[in-house]
Amino acid sequence: MTEEIVKEALSKVMYPGFTKDIITFGFVKDINIDGTAVSFTVDITSNAPEVAQEIKDKSAEALKSAGATAINCNIQAPMIPKESSSQGKNIAPQVKNFLMVSSGKGGVGKSTSSVNIAVALAAQGLKVGLLDADIYGPNIPRMMGLNGVKPEVTGNKVMPLKAYGIEMMSMGALMDEGQALIWRGSMIMKAIEQFLRDILWSELDVLVIDMPPGTGDAQLTLAQSVPVTAGITVTTPQSVSLDDSRRSLSMFKKLDIPVAGVIENMSGFIAPDTGVEYDIFGKGTSAPMAAEFDTKVIAEIPIEPSIRTGGDEGKPIVFANPTSESAKRFIAAAASIWATIEEINANGGVDNKGVQPTTPPGVSACSTAAAPEPKKEASSDESCGTGCGCH
Repeated sequence: MTEEIVKEALSKVMYPGFTKDIITFGFVKDINIDGTAVSFTVDITSNAPEVAQEIKDKSAEALKSAGATAINCNIQAPMIPKESSSQGKNIAPQVKNFLMVSSGKGGVGKSTSSVNIAVALAAQGLKVGLLDADIYGPNIPRMMGLNGVKPEVTGNKVMPLKAYGIEMMSMGALMDEGQALIWRGSMIMKAIEQFLRDILWSELDVLVIDMPPGTGDAQLTLAQSVPVTAGITVTTPQSVSLDDSRRSLSMFKKLDIPVAGVIENMSGFIAPDTGVEYDIFGKGTSAPMAAEFDTKVIAEIPIEPSIRTGGDEGKPIVFANPTSESAKRFIAAAASIWATIEEINANGGVDNKGVQPTTPPGVSACSTAAAPEPKKEASSDESCGTGCGCH
């Protein structure tokens, strides 16, 4: 027996639920060979006993076929996820944790980051959902290979679509391709609530939520509807992006959302022919900004052609090419995010009581008791005198 023979045999062992093997994923470590006796470690990402047992059985079968007579497969699994201890209003109680993926501006790779973080979390053995809340730019169905696929409706509820072990829902799956949405803020707020309440999400460990760019109605509605466990901000190295990212981080603070870190996207360029990395847009400029808000940069994702092709073809790079540099950095970022979520829950979780509306349901800011009475009836182009901006 040789290490090459062992790896060749184990390359036929598919990771349960995926179409890639444990060698390609890089899970096999510490191979020791003594004649025809083989021992090795498989560092899996799931805490499910059935996953460990299936890998053991399939590995033993493959190695025996290759000539091994004694096989010792040591499985290393992560800890079982802790229950969320978050409190406050939660219209989707079957979801244990909510991760808000935000950006100060569009075009920084937020959706790409959301998809690959979700796939990386699922590869850890977590039950993951992905909500595309970017109403005006719902790109995630294409990135997940679900473009044109319509969800099943059960009664007045909608079943999420599934791909790569993830449950997914998006406005892009509910509307015709290319259709424009011209919605006011109140309609966006209602859509966010329905995505949480009327989608038949399973008992999820985490729901990754790809938000619209900016700091508006969608972000506030989400924070008031569910206790958001953590948020991450996606930026690029340029100053114009960092300026807007500071607003995003400030929003997290105002909405009582703990920050799990910053992803610096388009951080350098890796030439596909040489593998050399060039800082064409700058690199590392997000670190001082992250320090301002007592957080850290959890990934510097370079530009790689395979990220673009993977997004266009519905094959996220974390799944399609897990050994690439970008995939490794997304996987490390996901591990950091989950560690932060575990720490937040261990310390008492989060509470969204402080960001709930202060006016009674159905009562506008114009009719609060504190509002001064206008001296005369306002015409159509005058303010009502309360400062609420209704005219």
